[in-house]
Amino acid sequence: MILSDHDIKQRISDGDIVIEPFESAHVEPASVDLRLGEDWKVLRRGGTNYLDSKQPSGGLSYTDKRGEMFIQPDQLVLGTTFEHIELPDDIAAHVIGRSTLGRLGVSIHQTAGFIDPGFAGEITLELSNHGPTTVKLYPEQRVCQIVFTELTSSADTPYGHEESQYQHQTGATPSGMSFD
Repeated sequence: MILSDHDIKQRISDGDIVIEPFESAHVEPASVDLRLGEDWKVLRRGGTNYLDSKQPSGGLSYTDKRGEMFIQPDQLVLGTTFEHIELPDDIAAHVIGRSTLGRLGVSIHQTAGFIDPGFAGEITLELSNHGPTTVKLYPEQRVCQIVFTELTSSADTPYGHEESQYQHQTGATPSGMSFD
């Protein structure tokens, strides 16, 4: 069952679902809009390492000190949500793009749009520009929405156990897979 706006607000009010910082104006009928954080990583051609927004120039095209960035056609950029999310053991979530960006050819994830029950952290976004023109993105721009699904029962082994490599991630977190 997908949670409605009423249920989302109630679960947040009860402390079951955590979204920090939370903006009640971002609650939609069956989702919550999430914003883009300030950390970016661009996978270099050849897949050997990442250019990082925290490095001087970082290989990214900033337009000013606000951290605006242009995503070129056919470019993959790892971003992060501005919000920190925590899910209880009986709620899973899906992160999906907003139609405003989709209509420009920008997707916000390739395959990692599912958030397991028990997850805590910022959500890494796999931003791709599939369109023919460069698209400008900026920190705190609403780029995606999170949809919450109630499980039939609490997970026996929620995310966060010893093999959960992305639990408590902050910033644009690269793949745990080795380039070797």
